[in-house]
Amino acid sequence: MMISTDLFNHIFERNVNKMKKVINGKMYNTETAKKMADWYYGYPGDFEYYEEVLYKKKTGEFFLYGEGGPRSKYSDSNGSETYGTCEIIPYSEEQARKWVEEHCSGDTYEEIFGEVEE
Repeated sequence: MMISTDLFNHIFERNVNKMKKVINGKMYNTETAKKMADWYYGYPGDFEYYEEVLYKKKTGEFFLYGEGGPRSKYSDSNGSETYGTCEIIPYSEEQARKWVEEHCSGDTYEEIFGEVEE
């Protein structure tokens, strides 16, 4: 099934869960951090669907928010059932750069990290 980009963006924005988590004594909050880039695989509602959003904290630290369906890389199991989950993963600047290189355009990369020499 194909859906329009506008409809997909509406669904994507509505479905991004807000999350706040302490990891190694540091707070990661999707509501207070700046959204830098996003990427998705598949369509919302599919078992394999997942989305990732790169955030930057006021401190300059990066983190990745990811969520997905029961057959995505963001799935978990209780032994008898598999289900979709969400998580926050702290990223170094180098990890953030690599993620953006792999999932975004060159323009997005330069918007986040500055101009790159040819």
